[in-house]
Amino acid sequence: MSDAVQTVIAAAAQFLGARMTTNAALREHHSHGQDTQAPVLPDAVAFIETTEEASRLLALCHQHGVPVTPYAAGTSLEGHVTPVRGGISLDLSRMTAILEVNEADLDCRVQAGVTRDQLNIHLRDTGLFFPVDPGTSVCTIGGMSATRASGTNAVRYGTMRENVLGLTVVLADGRVIRTGGRVRKSATGYDLTRLFVGSEGTLGVMTEIQLRLFGIPEAMAAATCQFPSLRAAVETVIAILQMGIPVARMELLDDVQLAACIAYSKLTGLEPRHTIFFEFHGTEAGVQEHARLAREIAAGNGASGFSWASDPAERAKLWQARHDALWAALALKPGHKGMATDVVVPISRLDEAILGAQEDIRASGLTAPICGHVGDGNFHTVILVPPEEDGLRRAWELDKKIVARALALGGSCSGEHGVGIGKREFLETEHGAETLAVMRSLKATLDPRGILNPGKIFLN
Repeated sequence: MSDAVQTVIAAAAQFLGARMTTNAALREHHSHGQDTQAPVLPDAVAFIETTEEASRLLALCHQHGVPVTPYAAGTSLEGHVTPVRGGISLDLSRMTAILEVNEADLDCRVQAGVTRDQLNIHLRDTGLFFPVDPGTSVCTIGGMSATRASGTNAVRYGTMRENVLGLTVVLADGRVIRTGGRVRKSATGYDLTRLFVGSEGTLGVMTEIQLRLFGIPEAMAAATCQFPSLRAAVETVIAILQMGIPVARMELLDDVQLAACIAYSKLTGLEPRHTIFFEFHGTEAGVQEHARLAREIAAGNGASGFSWASDPAERAKLWQARHDALWAALALKPGHKGMATDVVVPISRLDEAILGAQEDIRASGLTAPICGHVGDGNFHTVILVPPEEDGLRRAWELDKKIVARALALGGSCSGEHGVGIGKREFLETEHGAETLAVMRSLKATLDPRGILNPGKIFLN
């Protein structure tokens, strides 16, 4: 441990007390997320509870050149929380206050450690909810904002980019700024809120987030529909979107993924075939009409078994099975690790991207179920990494092929998981050298000593 780190730990302990710790078990817990990146131990973990504490700690780290890696729930799939250069793991999981709810204006302000489920439980009696649903109950609003997360509801309600109104951000040198506000639009100055949303803790640490809220719909109904081929399922998705039929969720699961979900989540009434999970929100009449139109398009592509799940418990079970798709996939091959891919393409190119990925998977000899939020062109494969010596190399080769195709089709290497460590090599191909240079200059301006989540987004 360097003298600089020891100095920061000693000084921070003066105001954090036992919440600044070098406990070995806690350091190991903060050394990785849920990804295949090699873990790296931080020198210490700081559990902060206020913006002021974050400010004081970052000022110390900036003064002494000590790296800081933000951490909350540890659900990262791209290595965001791995402290690749040691230093301090800045844990925001204790920042769990819901600071205000403005029911009449449909907005709220929360601390960064609040989870989506915690917020929606708090809102339950107001008739409002926060819709962005990345699929795990433990991910935090701060982490979701940092990675520009989305999830199953994005096709109707948008991603974190559209639903964050303002932020409280602690900069690298400890300065605290507030961006945006409570209004739905503003034409004043640079849009710093959008700059920080998706910046993965490399430009500043978000401690408070102002969010848009929505009224709970009058009616919600879910349905499943099964297809004779993956092509038929994807063409149904494209047709529904091009027809402008408003769906709240439209999730694709290929036959391998659905077989895994049936076994893991004890789903009944479904065969292990290519399947779409739908959900419709709106008035009773609107939900029925939109579902009818979707069903007609699906039937035209050879679909069968359009089955309703309108009971809240049935709907919850269906969507929990979708959210547990990663664990279901891992259960297919005990002893294997999971590498989640995350590409997004224009809707009209979705069939080329998904069917091409299917061919890549077959050629690789690996097991890699396909699922995704196809309503916005985003899909995933869970590549099951064999325990053999060359398993990780083969998995990365498959991932690179899937990403390369998505980029060639005008897409992105990451629709919602972010860049972190795992997607750094694709950034120049996607954005170009000049654009990447501008990103680097922004990083250098806001974090001149390079202490904020170093090793993420940029290769060097």
